Amino acid sequence: MKNRKSGVKRVQVSFTEGQWKLLERLKATMGKTDADVVRNIVLAWLAEKSVIASDAKHKMEAESVD
Repeated sequence: MKNRKSGVKRVQVSFTEGQWKLLERLKATMGKTDADVVRNIVLAWLAEKSVIASDAKHKMEAESVD
């Protein structure tokens, strides 16, 4: 389902009570809202796994071939 803002995608996720308690503890450092916390955790995980850097590298290589 697309949000009114262009380019924004909403997803619904479910957490156990224990997982939610952990997310609540991260609210002060990872974001102000529930969505901010979840979004920042996902982005931090992607960065830690070098997914973001690898994707950027592949895009740069593809552009240099063109």
